[in-house]
Formats: sequence, C-alpha cells, structure tokens
Amino acid sequence: MHLPKAELHLHIEGTLEPELAFALAERNGVTLPYATTDELRAAYEFEDLQSFLDLYYALMAVLRTEEDFAELVDAYLARAAAQGVRHAEIFFDPQAHTARGVPIGTVIEGLGRALERSEETHGVSTQLIMCFLRDLSAESAIGTLDAARPYLHRISAIGLDSAEVGHPPAKFRAVYEEATALGLRKVAHAGEEGPPEYIREALDILGVERIDHGLRCMEDPELVARLVADRVPLTLCPLSNVRLRTVDKLTDHPLPRMMAAGLLCTVNSDDPAYFGGYAGDNFDAVRDALALDPEQLRTLARNSFEAAFLDHDEERRARYLSEVEAYAFD
Repeated sequence: MHLPKAELHLHIEGTLEPELAFALAERNGVTLPYATTDELRAAYEFEDLQSFLDLYYALMAVLRTEEDFAELVDAYLARAAAQGVRHAEIFFDPQAHTARGVPIGTVIEGLGRALERSEETHGVSTQLIMCFLRDLSAESAIGTLDAARPYLHRISAIGLDSAEVGHPPAKFRAVYEEATALGLRKVAHAGEEGPPEYIREALDILGVERIDHGLRCMEDPELVARLVADRVPLTLCPLSNVRLRTVDKLTDHPLPRMMAAGLLCTVNSDDPAYFGGYAGDNFDAVRDALALDPEQLRTLARNSFEAAFLDHDEERRARYLSEVEAYAFD
C-alpha cells in the first residue's frame, strides 16, 4: 500500500534479507551455518521472541564495516520508499555490534552516512534511535551512551529493546536520566510480552514519549484511559506479533479495539526481513485480516506523522499530513 506513512518501529538489523546476508558474509569471510538463501529463509520460523533473537544476533556477524551498515540502510530505505514510507525513525543496537568487536563509531558512521543521503536518494526523511539491550546490565547501557557521545549529532533518541520478560524498564532509570540531560528523546519497548505494568514504568520512571508495541495495555482499562488522555503513541507491529506468537492469528489482533478505544495507534514492520513484510505489507495485512476501511487506514497513517519526532520541523509534518489527506485509495 502506497499510502504515505511514517515508520516509527523498525530495527535496522532486522532488515537483513538472506540475499544481503550471504553477500556480506562472502565479502567479510564469514561462514554462515546455512547452505543457501532458501535454507536461511526457512529458518525464519520462530516459537517465541527468544528463538527469534537467537537467529537475529547470530546473523549480525556479517556486519563488520561502515560500508556494510550503509548498504543495510540503503536496502531498507529502497524497500520502504516503494511502500509509501516518507519518514523513518530507525532503531539500532550498538551493544550487539561492540560485543563482536565492531567499534561503535563504525556502526554509527556507517548508518549515518546512508541516512545523510536518504532524502536525496530515496525521498525519505530519517532519524536514528539508539537502543539498549534490556537483557544486558544497566551499567552496559550507561557505558554505551558514554561511548556514543562523540556521535550524538547523528542520534535523535534512545530506546529499549530485546527480551522483555524479567527486565523491567525501571532497571534503566539511570541511563534514561542521563539521556534526558543530553537532550535526547525517549522511547521504549513495553507491553509486548511484558505486563501492562511495564508500560507504566516506561512512562513514569523512564519518561518515554512513545511506547513501542504496548498491545497488552488492553488488559488494563485504567492504563488505556491514561494513554488515550495523554495521547501517548503506540508503535504496533502486527505481522511481528503473529510471527512471535504474541497474537495467535492476525484476525485476532486487537488493533480495531485499540483504535475504537481512542488509542493513538501506528502500524510498523519491526524486523521485516524476519517477519514477512515491510510497512506497506503490514498495512495491506491489517486491511485484509481486520477489514479496516480506507478512513481507518488513513487515521493510522495520520497518527504515524503526528507521533513522529518532527517537532523541530512542523512544516514538514504538515506537508506529510497533507499527502495523507490527499491520498486516493483504489
């Protein structure tokens, strides 16, 4: 679907398609435990979040140089632009790379080099969000933020991702306080596998401005009322929810109920190479499975630009919103 949209929940490492993985492996002398791209793609069947993460981190071994990271970004932006993405706020996981001996500067400069030219090359404006791995220590997160200080001109916000259960947001209070002092925006994954209380912690203790996922808020009517009243955006990822078994099948997804409750929902792709679709594919999927009408789809697109970190450029936001309103559905 080419409806103009912003993508606000996208892990750049999760855009590593099998073909690019094999190409980078050959270039960097990395041996993958799969004989063909088809064999690798067949491995993209997951029982839960952890089984996905195991493969996700293993495949990162092919990313070694600035050129690798730049090529990864360019490949994503080309696909996203073809599906109507006009603005993308892109997550990356520096700890997953520094743990392999890749300097944080290599990661950020490689990503940044591609993002600098994204508007000219792909017609997509971009921002970069540095995520901390919540299954690592709070001290590791603080060390990562400190190591990133020379590159903060390339980073708009911080986030929190990886295995949620057993790693409450409160664990990362100190690094979020430090990021606040540095003027960075703040988001966090909460309420995907973790309980609604994690959403509260992300809001009250970390001071986040958006909740990534957040679908388990529907278990707590008081929390829903708060999210509606405060217009807190939720960056939902429907195909991801099905592939990771947080929703049994797409027809069961709570998106229509969430919209009816007045929640500021957006639709995003999360890790599209692994979960079967990019942003437009997710829009197509929820339209078909949930019988969303054109005005509901338009609302989701409008929400994405309203939730984007474009406060510094309201003229751009207004332009994107005008594109949404002018879009003619087939």
